[in-house]
Amino acid sequence: MSALSLRTWGALTLAGLSLSAAPRLLLAADTPPLMLANSFSPHTVLANYWISEKLDGVRAYWDGKRLLSRSGNAIEPPAWFTAGWPEQPLDGELWIGRGQFAALSGTVRQLQADDSAWRKVHFMVYDLPAWPGDFNRRDQQLSEVIKAINQPWVQHVEQQRVNNLEELHTWLANVEREGGEGLMLKRGESLYHASRSDDLLKYKRHQDAEAEVIGYIPGKGKYTGMVGALLVRNQAGLEFRLGSGLSDAERREPPPLGSQITYRYDGTTKTGVPRFARFLRMRIE
Repeated sequence: MSALSLRTWGALTLAGLSLSAAPRLLLAADTPPLMLANSFSPHTVLANYWISEKLDGVRAYWDGKRLLSRSGNAIEPPAWFTAGWPEQPLDGELWIGRGQFAALSGTVRQLQADDSAWRKVHFMVYDLPAWPGDFNRRDQQLSEVIKAINQPWVQHVEQQRVNNLEELHTWLANVEREGGEGLMLKRGESLYHASRSDDLLKYKRHQDAEAEVIGYIPGKGKYTGMVGALLVRNQAGLEFRLGSGLSDAERREPPPLGSQITYRYDGTTKTGVPRFARFLRMRIE
């Protein structure tokens, strides 16, 4: 089946299959000015960085009035969740716990905020974007801001140092063994800037990247009537099939066409195709 016919097929309903609706996020006017991460290099001078666990959650930016997603869509929790928050911006992650992304995604995407579900959600804050000065000083000030908010669901992400690569590797191994995703490194002398740079690094054992869903491949055998694989286009413009990692529920209601997904892979072939690519999750915009 050609890529064109795959896209055509993907726009239809298969054997009564209802394709998933877009996430419940209200369009906002502006994309938040977020600091974005590069990948960790073994040549990184660790003495320059603070380190914390990479949380498996939804990036969220409090602009002083609204809680926004990475793409600038308004997230609408119950009113009590953000009551009393300061007017200054907060950068962090909505998070339930390790391995709980699916539950968190369901909570954030509901058409009407589920009060009991939001009681399980924490806003894990790791930066003060508008505060002047480098991260060393911003993090100290952030600790005071979180204390002033004084809400158990709003927490300051703890930052630590390591002495060498061996300590960093041990920390990563412990996080992964306990179901965590990886580590984040932030350069202590960095200013907050809305760009991708080595001032913020992510360190994971497996590589991951994002791609757009552009079509579906019909399932066969036990997956008849479901999606066998997604046809995706990554940020380099490469199109490929992604079937591994999809649950039966995701095959019945796959990520909608045009949505962004995250996939995990182990290096690339000579032609740039991701090796052992598997679906991780749909990205909440």
